Amino acid sequence: MDPCPFVRILVGNLALKFPVSTKPSSSRIHPSTSPCFCKIKLKNFHHQVATIPLIQSLEDSSSSNSFQKSLAACFSLSKSQIDKIISRGGSSYKVSIEVYADPDGSSCGLASGKLLGRVSVPLDLRGAESRPSVVHNGWIAIGQNKSKKNGSSAQLCLTVRTEPDPRFVFQFGGEPECSPQVFQVQGRVKQAVFTCKFGFRNSSDRNLGSRSSLPESNTSRNWLPSLKTDKDQSSKERKGWSITIHDLSGSPVAMASMVTPFVPSPGSDRVSRSNPGAWLILRPECGTWKPWGRLEGWREPGFTDALGYRFDLFNDNIAATGTTTTVASSTLSTKLGGKLTMDMTTNIPTPSISPQSSCDLGSRSRSGSRPGSGSGSDFGLGVSLSPQSLHRGGFVMSSTVEGVGKCSKPEVEVGVQHVKCTEDAAAFVALAAAMDLSMDACRPFSQKLRKELRQQTQNFVV
Repeated sequence: MDPCPFVRILVGNLALKFPVSTKPSSSRIHPSTSPCFCKIKLKNFHHQVATIPLIQSLEDSSSSNSFQKSLAACFSLSKSQIDKIISRGGSSYKVSIEVYADPDGSSCGLASGKLLGRVSVPLDLRGAESRPSVVHNGWIAIGQNKSKKNGSSAQLCLTVRTEPDPRFVFQFGGEPECSPQVFQVQGRVKQAVFTCKFGFRNSSDRNLGSRSSLPESNTSRNWLPSLKTDKDQSSKERKGWSITIHDLSGSPVAMASMVTPFVPSPGSDRVSRSNPGAWLILRPECGTWKPWGRLEGWREPGFTDALGYRFDLFNDNIAATGTTTTVASSTLSTKLGGKLTMDMTTNIPTPSISPQSSCDLGSRSRSGSRPGSGSGSDFGLGVSLSPQSLHRGGFVMSSTVEGVGKCSKPEVEVGVQHVKCTEDAAAFVALAAAMDLSMDACRPFSQKLRKELRQQTQNFVV
């Protein structure tokens, strides 16, 4: 199947300049010297916060190099969301930017900042799924005098851009520990593309994290543990979990394997950040399993109900150098859940504000070939995700994670530019499964896990 249409709304290239004041200000807030920030809002999305650099002179404002190419906010819309906006006329759909001064430099994003002004940029999303467009690029007046044209108002420079961002979408048919099917989704159409097999590694496989590869299994049953006793291990650890992703022919195409047990810190029943549990995400290569990435998980300290995580990509020569690149690091609410997200967007290619310049609106479009059919072993025409490919930027992937105690069927979105074969897509699916299972692995050890996650042996229970 073809990928699903998505549209990203990018806001950036922010700068702020003020008219020269001829009168001394009695307020302790002097906008031209106080740090400034803004709240960027779009209906049905959480607002995003960004700092705004100040332009101190005419020379600075005429040279865009000091503030151009910086991303401040990014919003993603699915086709169903776009269709709903267009069906309602779309005239009221706009990006709103509220600009604040922060005299203490400590209230960025909080209500204590002084509102300097706000602007709105209307969005026309018709055709946005097929072509990029610069909605606004340049200076716009804010504040009380913005209706005047004598330069007496503060001015905000910003760029608002829309661009197509097609993605492959996958949906787990059940919770990962229940070994479900995984479907590729396009609109209301679902097609099975993978199967999952959850199991436990035996004690002899505990050193997986120090290996560069593993012999490939002929069947998924070889990854299930042999029944052995383990008298030296406490019941207060969660270890040996693995989930193997198979294509429809039954061949393993990716795996997530818990290589560092999730254990409570001394005197606690929580996994700490200083001693996180870890998974390896592996891909088959030349008859072996090759590490692709490493996911760590822990519970945040204090009374916060948050799961912390970090995902590192291995370099191609990991066996020789041991180097990795961190591509995602954040927290998720253990009660409400959230999303694991990888997005390498850092700038917005746009025309310069100078009228003599030009802009290649296709600089971020994916022209030339169809992204891929998603059938067989050819998912698309992208490039496999690696530290060497991160310069391509853009959206990489996201995966939903439900809170503890809720039925979780992860939905995975993967940018087409990072998928060229089945193994690429399967690696992201395995990562999504590991992230979802980490929510259970990091539960307080005073809580009992569901039976699918408890390994039963003669004298050993996880």
